[in-house]
Amino acid sequence: MLRKFLVLLICSISLSFIAQIENPEEKVKVTFTVEQNDCEAYIVANVQMIKGWHISSNVLPKGSFLIPTEMKLTPNKSFQLVGKLIEPKPIIEKNEEIDDILSYHKDKVSLKQKIEILSKTDSEISGVFTFQTCDDLKCLPPYDLPFKVKIKGCKIEEEASCQAVTTKPNDNSSKSPTIEQGKKVVLEKNGVAGKSMWLIFVVSFFSGFAALLTPCVFPMIPMTVSFFTKQSKSKAQGIRNAGIYGLSIIIIYVSLGTAVTAIFGYDALNALSTNVWFNLIFFALLVIFAISFLGAFEITLPNSWLNKADQASDKGGLIGIFFMALALALVSFSCTGPIVGTLLVESATIGGMAPFVGMFGFSLALALPFTVFAAFPGWLNSLPKSGGWLNTVKVVLGFLELALAFKFLSNADLVVQAHLLEREVFLAIWIGVFLTLALYLFGFIRMPHDSPLERLSVGRALLATFVLTFVIYLFPGLWGAQLKLISGFPPPMSYSENPRGFYGGSAAPTNEKINSDMHLGPQNIMVFEDLDKAQAYADSVGKPLFVDFTGHACVNCRKMEETVWGEPDILPLLRDKVVIVSLYVDDKRPLPKSEQKVVEYAPGKTKKLTEIGHKWSYLQAARYKKNTQPYYRILSKGGYDLSNGSADYENHRDPGKFKEWLMEGIKEYEKQ
Repeated sequence: MLRKFLVLLICSISLSFIAQIENPEEKVKVTFTVEQNDCEAYIVANVQMIKGWHISSNVLPKGSFLIPTEMKLTPNKSFQLVGKLIEPKPIIEKNEEIDDILSYHKDKVSLKQKIEILSKTDSEISGVFTFQTCDDLKCLPPYDLPFKVKIKGCKIEEEASCQAVTTKPNDNSSKSPTIEQGKKVVLEKNGVAGKSMWLIFVVSFFSGFAALLTPCVFPMIPMTVSFFTKQSKSKAQGIRNAGIYGLSIIIIYVSLGTAVTAIFGYDALNALSTNVWFNLIFFALLVIFAISFLGAFEITLPNSWLNKADQASDKGGLIGIFFMALALALVSFSCTGPIVGTLLVESATIGGMAPFVGMFGFSLALALPFTVFAAFPGWLNSLPKSGGWLNTVKVVLGFLELALAFKFLSNADLVVQAHLLEREVFLAIWIGVFLTLALYLFGFIRMPHDSPLERLSVGRALLATFVLTFVIYLFPGLWGAQLKLISGFPPPMSYSENPRGFYGGSAAPTNEKINSDMHLGPQNIMVFEDLDKAQAYADSVGKPLFVDFTGHACVNCRKMEETVWGEPDILPLLRDKVVIVSLYVDDKRPLPKSEQKVVEYAPGKTKKLTEIGHKWSYLQAARYKKNTQPYYRILSKGGYDLSNGSADYENHRDPGKFKEWLMEGIKEYEKQ
């Protein structure tokens, strides 16, 4: 080690003499270009080195005395850094002379810095490219090469119902924004919606198969297929007519989803998902659907509708087939209506085209059997005969509807923080619902339309055992167990009669009672709910600020808090290494009069920020151009974003990835 130090000391003393003889720009040629795709761009340093010379990599081995290659951009309001400098895999080798591990690039290399463009007009970015040039015997002094590049303005494609903020860049970050009047927000597109659409499609598709197994639909399969095979002059014509029939079913249900989207608007349903009245209304609807499925009454449409559809189906041709499909939809409404209604309600929590996608998935599953069995009528013999089991399916769906209904009631309670349906009460209701379902499946309870149960089938016994096992799994949740299998559905642990669990939970967090503005948050961590107070406290204790954009009714937020935050190697970091502020975008409490602002969220359209949730959703959309939760950032002293970027549910629900992102932010803060 002493030898290494002496060699480097001698080299550093002689660097000034070497610099007078050799110019780094003669060894290395650097040109700068921009790779831009609308609002994203890369500043590229194209480095060409003469033979025998090289430059250090951006990331050097621990303990290295060499100077890393860096690109430093002068901050301005036209852009924001995204991540660190990107470089190809460097050459790594041991240098015996100085007893050091070298990491470098030679010949030709391109290094890139990703940025997000914030300006709508063309602008110029300046910076300094720092590098150290070495050969096999010596290194020249570090060289700062200034540069300038031009970037194009970012095209605005989407506007959100939130508002903009101003930021003051500093070094590699942007400052905590302040709300200004008359600003406009542009949200960037992300993959969350796309992934949610796939989820709603899959759920809807299997819901369509569930609807097939109800008493209103299942008996229609052989009747309808027989009609097409008998009325058609050839097998090909029967298959064609059945295909048109199936397509008509899809068109009818997709039209319903399209109408819902058109009436309520592309984003209106998503905006309503945290509305108290919205959740209360759908709680009532799902309870009515559940009671109907359990056999108390049937939800039917007016007979005049059925008669008109039946008369139109007698006309024949394409029109007749279409009205046959419409007649099926109307006749089976008492069974399919509650399922369709539930799907539309669930689609509301995603918004956008989700009702359209949901109805397509549902109708596709509903239409497939009619087309397939028309093509292969011999397969009809393999179908089980209609009987009491169809009503059992309907009753099971009724219990599931009833359990789901209380999730909407819980959302309303969480949003207004009424504490009427806390975690223990919610779990007690679910235990009661699923225990009753288990007793029903075992045959101890009969519903109004059930046939006498002479014996317990194997399938029914297995399903009953599974449900009973689930009930037993729920019981420890009453005493503080996390219940990761259903994380996101019950209220969080912090929203319960015993936030620390029946026996006091885990040990008290290290930051408890240090600041009166803190309260008990996820995983028994003390958190703030005010950004300014949290930032001031974080600066005073010398810790980075962990900003958590969340929501009281956000299912994915609860999943992250319960399945990722609680991991043994992550929880200590969140408790001891950072200060957390949870900003609830659906907080309905009124803003102080002094903070209420009128802002422009679209050309000619304004909105007044009157609730605390408005303020935080406004902040997230304007500063980060995101409107999905959970969304996490880490801020340095003074409220500047660290360059480790953001974390969210879609990309960081794996504990390993979340820990890597969290550690990167903590280490970057410690370097400052």
